Amino acid sequence: MGPQAALLPDGRLHLHHGPIDLVIMAEEHSEEATRTAYRTAYRAARDRFRTILEEIVPELSMLRKPLGNVPSGDIARRMHRACASVAQGDFITPMAAVAGSVADEVLAAMLAATPLTRAYVNNGGDIALHLTPAQVYRAAIAGLDGQLAGQIAIHAGQGIGGIATSGQGGRSLSLGIATSVTVLASNAATADAAATLIANSVDLPGHPAITRRPAQDIQPDSDLGQRLVVTHVGPLSTDDIQTALTQGQTRAQRLIEAGTIAAAALVLQGHGVTVGHITDRATAQPERSLQHA
Repeated sequence: MGPQAALLPDGRLHLHHGPIDLVIMAEEHSEEATRTAYRTAYRAARDRFRTILEEIVPELSMLRKPLGNVPSGDIARRMHRACASVAQGDFITPMAAVAGSVADEVLAAMLAATPLTRAYVNNGGDIALHLTPAQVYRAAIAGLDGQLAGQIAIHAGQGIGGIATSGQGGRSLSLGIATSVTVLASNAATADAAATLIANSVDLPGHPAITRRPAQDIQPDSDLGQRLVVTHVGPLSTDDIQTALTQGQTRAQRLIEAGTIAAAALVLQGHGVTVGHITDRATAQPERSLQHA
């Protein structure tokens, strides 16, 4: 079945094709302007979405390998660029940024078609975001276990264009044990790749409560190959949880210091830490936008 599009009762657009599932919102400064703008924006989103999967598929063999040659497609290049920006010597393949890259690409098509005051493209929880001055995006951060992990309020001027979450229970396999890691960055592709690496860093190698299997035993075409991925995490002591979270916190701090991401919230078995502050570029006033779980 080819790409599917449907307008939801609340006015958002739902696009679906294979493993890609997008929920899109577009707004302008007034109700009348919104009606006109969102029709144009949604048309652009549908047009761009139509070929996305067929653009990615021919380059999958390259995208499932560790970073090397730069691929040729627009979305594949987004994936490669985002992963290269966060790698810092760690193992990563461009697939770590596929969901965020698709969201960024569709949002870019919408903004090229018409001015918007507020818009987002949500690709299974990895979100590309556009805000103009005075606009705010508010959302709950839900852990991949379904529990509320905190609240977030993003304001225009903070330089945040992407939100992504990775960890246990998500759509992809993980090398680490984090329940969830949510990252804020300048775009969704970078946030997606960074969330993957930070989630991988939340770990307790050799711990008896953690079960692992080779990735290809679970998903034969996994880009992780024979690397051991976590399949089960039993109850952990408070000390163990703190040790694992500290490792992820250190990884996140390195990315913040490099200017790659703005902030991250890490959750493991009901315990959480946040790393980083967001500064509104217009006022230069720090704002704590990620709350402890």
